[in-house]
This record gives sequence, C-alpha cells and structure tokens, in this order.
Amino acid sequence: MNLKVALIGYGRMGKAIDALAESYSCDIVERLDISDNTDGAGITADRFNAIDVAIDFSLADAVVPNMKQLGATNTNVILGTTGWHRDEQKVKDIANETGIGVVHAANFSIGVNLFQAIVEHSATLFADFDDFGAWIHESHHSAKQDAPSGTGLALNSAMRSSGYNRNIDVSSTRAGSIPGTHVVGFDGHSETLTLTHTARDRSIFARGALEAAQWIKARKGWFTMRDVIGLK
Repeated sequence: MNLKVALIGYGRMGKAIDALAESYSCDIVERLDISDNTDGAGITADRFNAIDVAIDFSLADAVVPNMKQLGATNTNVILGTTGWHRDEQKVKDIANETGIGVVHAANFSIGVNLFQAIVEHSATLFADFDDFGAWIHESHHSAKQDAPSGTGLALNSAMRSSGYNRNIDVSSTRAGSIPGTHVVGFDGHSETLTLTHTARDRSIFARGALEAAQWIKARKGWFTMRDVIGLK
C-alpha cells in the first residue's frame, strides 16, 4: 500500500517532491501552502486522519504552529524547513510530548550527509596542524532567504565538534538559480585542500525527503538523515 503523504509548503521543493512521489510509492493527498495554512490552520484532524507522514518545506516562522498541529493529529513529520533553529527546543518538546516521529535535516541529500561525514573526519585530521586555516563557502539561488544556509551552519558545527577549534571563515553567495554548492577548504603555507559538494538540481533533496518519509512511517522519536541512511 502506498504511503499517504501531506505536503506542507508548495513552493519549489514541494513541487519537486510531488513530481517524484509516485516513484517512491507515495500518494500526495494534501497540498498546503501559506494561502490555506496560516498558523497551521489547514492541519486538522479531519484532513489528516488518513495521512501517514507530512513533509514540511514551508517557512521558518510556520514550523512551531505546524508542529503543534501535526503533534495534535499524531502525524509523523519530515522537517526540511531551515532557519527555525532558534525554536529547536520548542519543536523537540512538541515531538516528545505528542510521541510523533520526526526526521529533521538542514539538507536531505544523501550525498551531502556523506559529505558531512567526510568533512568531520577531515577536521579531525587538520585540528592538530596550526598552520592550516579553514573556510566554508556556500552558494544558493537568489530567492533563498537564510544565509549562511542550514547546511553551511551544520558543516561548521560538525567541524567544531570534531575538534577543529580555530577560526572557520563562513561565507555565502546568493545568485541566479544555483541549487546548492558547498565548499570546505583547508589552507596552509603553500598548499590548499578543498572538498566540494555540488547539487545539480533540487531532485536530490526531494528524493532524500521521500526516502526519509518511507523510513519514519513506523517510528517514533527525533531523528536525522544520518539515522535514515545508517551513518554512525
């Protein structure tokens, strides 16, 4: 039986997920956007009674009200919206109190999550070499509102937690229609090492979100894409 999915946020990502859903055995049965879901008003018991999983790629300010309603309707969630981490504890509390399953990620690309693991290991290797400075540069389309991106911040945090305690210069570009490029670099006196992940189109994020939706359907708790792909 196909997974019954509700899309919350029907912009570029919502439409990309919609286009690929059938190939992941998912039926999109609800599509909510800002016009019909202000403060989570569109997430009701009647509309979500048959929903297995909601996929939220909406707006940062909408995350808390959406989560309250999703918790009240006992709906598991794939949370791909970025820029809401000031409210992270509130969102976790809602998930814990209502007992729903949540997969959250700054980036749902499987390649990006593997890339982050590579960056973590690299940061560990360079941590003891004071002559090497580090930087992160991320590029996205001109309509992306948050800068640095959630992925850029996640890479920075991963490097810190891996023991790289020196300055990490983080910068952003917003131009044209760039789906997403992330570069992590280490520079010494006469040599430079760079690691790059380039998204060629948004389908990689949609595919990852749909994989996560299938994975979370029978689970409860707070998870990331690392759990989904089995990355320790």
